[in-house]
Amino acid sequence: MGRILLAVSSHDVLGDTGQPTGYSVSEAAHPYRVFVDAGYEVDFVSVRGGLPPAVVFDGEENDPEVQAYLADETIQAALAATPPASEVSAEGYDAIFYAGGHGAMWDFPDSPDLARLAMDIYAAGGIVSAVCHGPAALVNLRLPDGRYLVEGKRVSSFTNEEEDSLGLVHVMPFLLEDRLKERGGLHGKSGNFVAHTSTDDRVITGQNPPSAAIVAELVVRELKNTAS
Repeated sequence: MGRILLAVSSHDVLGDTGQPTGYSVSEAAHPYRVFVDAGYEVDFVSVRGGLPPAVVFDGEENDPEVQAYLADETIQAALAATPPASEVSAEGYDAIFYAGGHGAMWDFPDSPDLARLAMDIYAAGGIVSAVCHGPAALVNLRLPDGRYLVEGKRVSSFTNEEEDSLGLVHVMPFLLEDRLKERGGLHGKSGNFVAHTSTDDRVITGQNPPSAAIVAELVVRELKNTAS
């Protein structure tokens, strides 16, 4: 039916804490299943290539989708050999989905190759989507006229309040909600860890892990509407 690029972080240290971080397994596993079940081919990409650092948050280890993702030999083989964004072409992809996890805050915003993939897909009429900290990939994206992609668009991301609830406000290189607002995004949110999504002109974003599958479902719906 089509192809979707699923981008994950290569960053593995949580600021100056020394604690490990990376991409959120649940925020990749749930969208992956939604996309595949809808008939899409899903390819992984990371910033640096190779096996990306993965994080399973407390309480998610018993999630059936997480377990299935981690046990799937095809998925794990693909992850072990993710191409770096610099070696990937946007041609043929209908959408890009940026998975969250705190690692994204360090390497997503300033990766020129991730930016190129998103903007080439968007310019070709495709969808740019992200969840939780994944929208960190959007904060520096610019349209051909120089405006930020998120300017004037409804967007969602991990919130200041959610970051504060984890005690990580001062660990983060910036607060994602604030940065999206600085870029002109119209930031919408719900309470802490309550699912919330925003859709605006082929940019689809979600607030937190519970929003991941919903964002993927919205991507599928938008693609089907566009194709019909």
